[in-house]
Amino acid sequence: MTLIETERLRLRPLTTGDVDAFVALHQDERVNRFVGAYTHRQALERLGAIETQWAVRGHGLCAVELKATGEFLGRCGLHYWRQFDETEAGWTLRAEAWGQGYATEAARAVVDWGFDGLGLDAITAMIRPGNTASERVAARLGFTRSRRDVLFGTRVDVHVLKRGDSA
Repeated sequence: MTLIETERLRLRPLTTGDVDAFVALHQDERVNRFVGAYTHRQALERLGAIETQWAVRGHGLCAVELKATGEFLGRCGLHYWRQFDETEAGWTLRAEAWGQGYATEAARAVVDWGFDGLGLDAITAMIRPGNTASERVAARLGFTRSRRDVLFGTRVDVHVLKRGDSA
């Protein structure tokens, strides 16, 4: 099992055992306005798919926990999108965790793991227009806006970071 630690955070693979925390994260309207909400059943399906991606690809989305307490802060990790043939770094944290640098800290660790541990040449970040907080995280990491695309019927701005270009 992959475990990533930073100064303040622990990232571990999300599992179906995280369903309650996952649903709660996505029920908050401040959070789900950019990433959507999940019912318990939908969350179990999504978490099952995440477990499969870990088993098949060796990476996936992680639970982000505060190292000092084990408190669930959200999710961050790498997701392979077959339709784009790209690996995306994604991050979604509880609103109470915003503004403390956790998203940047977690995303930087995930990007470094993708490049150094998995040998990826490029990583994307798909961000819905108007999500300025995620745009700032991407910019801090060195991502640059590359194109507009559609994901699940929703327009996204695709930001790209190539190996060696991180900030």
